[in-house]
Amino acid sequence: MGVREGLLTLLAAGPRYGYQLKMELEAATGAAWTVNVGQIYTTLQRLERDHAVVQADADDEGRISYRLTAKGRDEARAWFATPVPRETAARDELAMKIKLALTTGAVAFDRVLASERNAAMQALQDYTALKGEADGNDLAWLVHLDRLVYLTEAELRWLDLLEERTRGLELPDAHVLDDLGDESSVPQEEQAQ
Repeated sequence: MGVREGLLTLLAAGPRYGYQLKMELEAATGAAWTVNVGQIYTTLQRLERDHAVVQADADDEGRISYRLTAKGRDEARAWFATPVPRETAARDELAMKIKLALTTGAVAFDRVLASERNAAMQALQDYTALKGEADGNDLAWLVHLDRLVYLTEAELRWLDLLEERTRGLELPDAHVLDDLGDESSVPQEEQAQ
């Protein structure tokens, strides 16, 4: 989701001014996404340029509100009606790190796997604790935490699968990065630089 779609959705409920949109967007996403107010106003300008919103009246404090146009309402509806793309070539840092460790042998694959598994387990414990402390009325935050829990559980299952899939395989084992903390393994000409 981009700021654009978030603003269109919020404006569907009625006119809002910039800072109000910022606060409502953060609340609606369970505070999982903080947005700079400058980004809100830049996006409102683009939406106005694209005829998706128009300026409404200023309130008693001089804050200019924006309201949705028919074009903006159509764009918001289309966004909700279109499933989020799930790209085959998804690039996330964990997947890239795992693939590089697995195929290059630059580090011991089992150590990378163990480190990532430990981090995921800690994150899962943290998310579960946050759910226990959460205000039961803050549905957006609870939905966000539920998603984090399920994503982390899926990540752990994926890491288990990788361990199973690579068990017994002969993996590259150059491990040229395993001893980076030890300066004695770095050639002297590199140490001097």
